[in-house]
Amino acid sequence: MKLQRHGAIACLALTAVLGLSACGSDNNAPSGTAASGSAAAADCATGTLNAQGSSAQKNAMAEWIKAYQQKCAGTTINYEPSGSGAGIQAFIAGTADFAGSDSALKPEEQPQADAKCVGGQALNLPMVIGPVAIVYNVGGVDNLQLKPATLAQIFAGKVTKWDDPAIKADNPDAKLPSTAIQAVHRSDESGTTDNFTKYLSKTAEADWTFGNAKAWKAPGGVGAAKSDGVASKVKSTEGTISYVEWSYAENSGLKKAKVQNGAGEWAELTADSAGKAIAGAKIEGQGNDLKMSIDYNTKEAGAYPIVLVTYEIVCSKGLAADKLPLVKGLLTHAASAEGQQDLVELGYAPLPDSVRAKVETAVKSLA
Repeated sequence: MKLQRHGAIACLALTAVLGLSACGSDNNAPSGTAASGSAAAADCATGTLNAQGSSAQKNAMAEWIKAYQQKCAGTTINYEPSGSGAGIQAFIAGTADFAGSDSALKPEEQPQADAKCVGGQALNLPMVIGPVAIVYNVGGVDNLQLKPATLAQIFAGKVTKWDDPAIKADNPDAKLPSTAIQAVHRSDESGTTDNFTKYLSKTAEADWTFGNAKAWKAPGGVGAAKSDGVASKVKSTEGTISYVEWSYAENSGLKKAKVQNGAGEWAELTADSAGKAIAGAKIEGQGNDLKMSIDYNTKEAGAYPIVLVTYEIVCSKGLAADKLPLVKGLLTHAASAEGQQDLVELGYAPLPDSVRAKVETAVKSLA
């Protein structure tokens, strides 16, 4: 279900990031034709696709699948939000036609994934930007703000009470209780965890000594499975704090902390502030492999610094003949201006148009 309250700010963010002159799409476009803002008509194909992976992109994928199947009869597309780690393993095992992941393939995963792509390689194609919210449940505290070092100390188990001096220093006017902190992390392998721990590694090196990985490495805390489980745990448990994709925070009505960015500003998570953060993201992959590097220490004014890139992992060559047209059709829609525009009310920030165009080119090259 779309979060309509995002509409106005998402429109502003989309205008800023994509350079569009207006928001909204022509929902009355006839079947098989492009709606307003779309770069091309739907590339329809028939058949069945099975994909899985990132739960962060579950809502995005559901929107894309619904829109594509409405335009293209005779298609069945299944996406299981099993988590990024499980999605990549399914792709490697050959049980997923493509995988969703909140992190690009690791060096040790790349050759295994490439082996499934006869005559080609496994590409990392960014499809949407997912801001990561710091969510909390502390009675009487409504405007929490946290520095990277404080976040690192909380999730490393060094700060254990809500009235700890480190949290007080970040919130001098707040009435903080002495409640024990329950730091909630993903119990399954997750690209969200990989990105959040990467953020801590880059911004609070002295306080976070556990590196970054899909699996949670720090001691202590409480585990919860998948994004839904994290949001539910925080919603139901006093004294909790966690990290979860913006859409899940909004759908569960969770409080979100402001985070200090590299410019020293207390940044609130909005579509606009997330869009500012990705303006500095760089592509570090080669050719049609579009792996990105995010500057978590961004000094861009107003930028919210904790964002992740959601990828589709797909073969550049070697897809089965009965799967190729459908994979290209769906991902072409996802990478279109229309497909990106459809996500801004779901708690995602759209790809910068320069990146989106490269993704479109990479999808068209699939063979």
